[in-house]
Amino acid sequence: MSRLLLLHTPHITSFHRRTLTSFLSNSKPHLSLSSLQFHHHRFSLSLFLSPSSPSPSPPLRTFSVSAFDSSETKSEEEEEEEEEEEAEKVGNEEGKTKKINSSSNSSVTDSEYPSGEFQFEEFNWWRKFTVKLKMLTALPWERVRKGTVLTMKIRGQISDQLKSRFSSGLSLPQICENIIKAAYDPRISGIYLHIETLSCGWGKVEEIRRHIFDFKKSGKFIVAYVPACREKEYYLACACEEIYAPSSAYFSLFGLTVQASFLRGVFDNVGIEPEVQRFGKYKSAGDQLIRKTMSKENCEMLTALLESIYGNWLDKVSSTKGKTREDLENFINDGVYQVERLKEEGWITNIRYDDEVISMLREKLGLPKDKQVPMIDYRKYSRVREWTLGLSGGKDQIAVIRASGSISRVRSPLSVSGSGIVGEQFIEKIRTVRESKRYKAAIIRIDSPGGDALASDLMWREIRLLAASKPVIASMSDVAASGGYYMAMAAGTIVAENLTLTGSIGVVTGRFNLGKLYEKIGFNKEILSRGKYAEFLAADQRPLRPDEAELFAKSAQNAYMQFRDKAAFSRSMPVDKMEEVAQGRVWTGKDAASRGLVDAIGGLSRAVAIAKLKANIPQDRQVTLVELSRPSPTLPEVLSGIGSTLVGVDSTLKELLQELTNSEGVQARMDGIMFQRLEGYSYANPIFALIKDYMSSL
Repeated sequence: MSRLLLLHTPHITSFHRRTLTSFLSNSKPHLSLSSLQFHHHRFSLSLFLSPSSPSPSPPLRTFSVSAFDSSETKSEEEEEEEEEEEAEKVGNEEGKTKKINSSSNSSVTDSEYPSGEFQFEEFNWWRKFTVKLKMLTALPWERVRKGTVLTMKIRGQISDQLKSRFSSGLSLPQICENIIKAAYDPRISGIYLHIETLSCGWGKVEEIRRHIFDFKKSGKFIVAYVPACREKEYYLACACEEIYAPSSAYFSLFGLTVQASFLRGVFDNVGIEPEVQRFGKYKSAGDQLIRKTMSKENCEMLTALLESIYGNWLDKVSSTKGKTREDLENFINDGVYQVERLKEEGWITNIRYDDEVISMLREKLGLPKDKQVPMIDYRKYSRVREWTLGLSGGKDQIAVIRASGSISRVRSPLSVSGSGIVGEQFIEKIRTVRESKRYKAAIIRIDSPGGDALASDLMWREIRLLAASKPVIASMSDVAASGGYYMAMAAGTIVAENLTLTGSIGVVTGRFNLGKLYEKIGFNKEILSRGKYAEFLAADQRPLRPDEAELFAKSAQNAYMQFRDKAAFSRSMPVDKMEEVAQGRVWTGKDAASRGLVDAIGGLSRAVAIAKLKANIPQDRQVTLVELSRPSPTLPEVLSGIGSTLVGVDSTLKELLQELTNSEGVQARMDGIMFQRLEGYSYANPIFALIKDYMSSL
C-alpha cells in the first residue's frame, strides 16, 4: 500500500565525441536545493542551503585531493593533510581553517577571469577559399542555398544535453551551435526565430539570449515572431533586432509568480502521517508533506529569489528596449493585453502574421515576389558540421561532461535511457578524462536539482581526483542545487548564470506512518524482528519509538554535517561561514557569487575561457571541445518516441515518472516548487499542478 513502483531503463555508457570550436568562456556557480525520496513506505529528503548574510568571495583554491583520502605511502605533506582531515572529523575548526589557508595560494575575482566574450572575425581570403572548397565537397544534407534564412522554433522544454535526430525537443548546445555557425556561414543571410511558451529555466534563457547578441555582431539580421509571449519569451525576443506578433497574439506580461502546494490536508483525510526530521531553518523540502501553509522562512527565501529574478528581468528588458525600468513597470501594472498597445509604445516592432513577416524577409533579401525565401530549419542545420564552415577547433582538447536531470547511483533495468544522472556512468566518464593525456582541461556542465546524496558524494570525490591532475571548471545552467551543487563544489572554479538556482545545502529525512490509513481500509500488518532497530524501516503501521526517532534525527544530522563540511572545505570557507549560507537556503547565481558559493558569472563560453586560462592555453587560440555524451538513441528509445507520438502520451508526465528513482538513503534534491514554478502565470489545472509539484520533489 505504501510502496511506490520506481522504473528505470538500462544505459550502456559510450562516448560520443563531437568537436566544437570555442570562441567564448566564463560563468558562475550555483547552490543546490532540497530533495525528497521515497523508498517503499519511507521517504528521504536532503536539502542544501545557503546564507542570508553576504560574505566576501573566497580566494581561488588550488586544493589537494588527498584531504578526504588515505594512503599507505605518506609524504610529510600527506600526513599533515590527514591530520587536518582528522581535525575536520572531530569538528576542530582551527584545523579546518589551517587546511583552507594552506590550499589557497591565489586570489582571483570575477572581473579578473577572462570574459569569454564572442568576437566575430571576418575570414581572410585563404579561409574563405578553403570554406568554399569544403562546401563544394560537402555531404548532400550539409548543402545550403546561398541567401538562406535559418529558422528555429524556440518553445517547450530545452534540454542541456545533446540530442540525436530521433530525439524530440530542443537541445541548448545545438541551438547555440547553430547560432554560431550561422554567424560565419556565408550561405546564411539571417535568422528567423519563432518564440513560443518555454518550459525551461532562466539559466538556459540567459545562454540563448547571449548567443543572440553575439550573432548580431556578424552584421546579419535576426528577427523574432512571438504568437504567444510571457516574460521568458519576451526576454529572448527583445534581444532580436525586430519583434513581430499577430493581432491575435497571446501576450501575458503581467509579472512573475512562485506557487507552493501542500498535501498535509490530503494526508490527514486519508490517514497518512508524515514524520520528518529537518536541519536548517530554510529547509523547505518536505513542507508539501507536513504543512498546510508556507513557512515564514520559506516565504522569505522565495520572496528574495522572486525579487532577484523579477528585478533582473525589468533591468535587462528596459535597457534593451531603450526604456526606463519605471516605464516597463508601469506598462506591466497597467495590465496590457492588446497587441496594439505593445506596438504603440514600442515594445514590439509591428503587428504581422507569419506569412507577412516572410514577405518582409523576401524584400530584405532582394528576392522577386514570385520567389520563395530559402529556409532551413533547426534540425536540418544541426547536421551541418562545423568543419564544413572552417570552424573546427585547434589541437588542444577540452572535455565537456554534461550532467542533467535527477541524480541516482545506479540505473534500474526499466528506466528510460538518457534520463537523469547515473552516478556510476558519470564516474566512468570522469575517470576516462583523468586517465587520458589528450584533454588539457575538463568542464562539468550541470543542470540538476539533485537526487541521491550518496551518488553525489561519490561523484564529488571523482571530480576532485580529476581536478588534482588537470583544471576542472563547473558550468551551471538552470539549476545546480543540492546534489547538483555537491558536484559543482568539487571543481576548481564554478561558473553560473545570474539566475541559476544555487544552494540548498542541508538535509531532511522522513517516513510515512500509515497506521490510520491501514485501519480505514482494513489492512493489517504484523512484524517479527530481531535487533533493537530492526523494525526502523519496516514498521510503517506505527509511529517511531523515541529511541528510533533519536536514531532517525542523528542520521539526518550526520548527513547534513558531512555535506556542509565538505562544502566548506571545497570552497575554502570556514565551517561557521558556510553554515550561514547553508541551512537549506536557495540563491540565484548572482547572490551565490557574492557569498562565495560561485566564482564567476557567465555561460559555457566563459567556462571555456577560464579552462584555457587554467590550462595555460592562449585566449586567442581555438580549442576543440570534446563532448562525452550519448546522443545516439537505442532501439527502445526510438520505439518509445514513436509509441508516445502515436498514443499522445503527455511528455511532462513521462518526465515526472522518469524522475522517480529506486535509490536508497538520504536524498540531496531541490524542492520541486522551486524548480518547476519559478516562472510566470500557470494555466494548468490546480490539481494537476499540485500533483506535478509533489511528484517533482520525489
